[in-house]
Amino acid sequence: MINIKQVSKQFRRVSVLNNIDLDVNHGDRIALVGSNGAGKTTLIRCLLGEYNFQGSITIDGLEPGAHRTEVLKRIGFVPQLSPPLKMPVGQLIKFAAGVCDSNPQSMVEICSQLGLDVEQITHRPFNKLSGGQKQKLLISIALGRDTDLLVLDEPAANLDPEARHSFFQLLAEKQQHAAMIISSHRLDEVAALVNRVIELDQGNVVLDDHVADQIDLTSVLDCCLTLNRADSAFAETIREWGFVDSEDGRVWRGEIAGPDRLRFLGVLSRYAALLKGIQLDENTKADDTDVKAHIV
Repeated sequence: MINIKQVSKQFRRVSVLNNIDLDVNHGDRIALVGSNGAGKTTLIRCLLGEYNFQGSITIDGLEPGAHRTEVLKRIGFVPQLSPPLKMPVGQLIKFAAGVCDSNPQSMVEICSQLGLDVEQITHRPFNKLSGGQKQKLLISIALGRDTDLLVLDEPAANLDPEARHSFFQLLAEKQQHAAMIISSHRLDEVAALVNRVIELDQGNVVLDDHVADQIDLTSVLDCCLTLNRADSAFAETIREWGFVDSEDGRVWRGEIAGPDRLRFLGVLSRYAALLKGIQLDENTKADDTDVKAHIV
């Protein structure tokens, strides 16, 4: 599907990409990882035809620079930084749907699934939205298009846990029909979403490996947390995940999306001294069996 051959890019004699060779096939869900400045966003911009570069990139035989209109119609893109658009939300959705011959109502419905009511903000300029609202709208535009490639640059960075869960479910619906490139500077943020990991370091591919593809993107974990004592800082953090206190601040219950498990456990690790017990019950839509994990 995508062939990247000997791609190099420099900015003012500073080399950002060094002879990158990659092939991306249908069914690939790629985590493109690396520290800030590793070259992830530059590679994505080359793929979208926004930069001139040395080497070649083709998407089913089409070059992004020479055939940019045709290529972009096939790509759903969520940038890391929201563009400073002043266009009203309703007009932006119609424009985005028009350039790729898609149904704007599909984008509106995805907004609703992510917890964003388009009717309430339809006349508001895009640049006046909150960070979370912008992210939800950009995701809805990308996923609402009839595309066979999704390019997502830190896509869930500004999403609340409930919206992240909906986002994972939407990706699950797309995974059989579209290749995905998900860029992040942290592997634990995207590990459960992907079946291949490509790591960049100083413009070089230092890792390209396929990984186990066993996580159900629609799974939900029922979680019960028991603390040694109540703690206000922990309470503030865990409420952001939608957890509810059931026993004087010492027992908390809630749900997390299965693909968010590593990210969630990373948050809990900050409060290791407080934790007395963790109980996770995993229930997937594809399987009626329960898998229980207890950490005491």
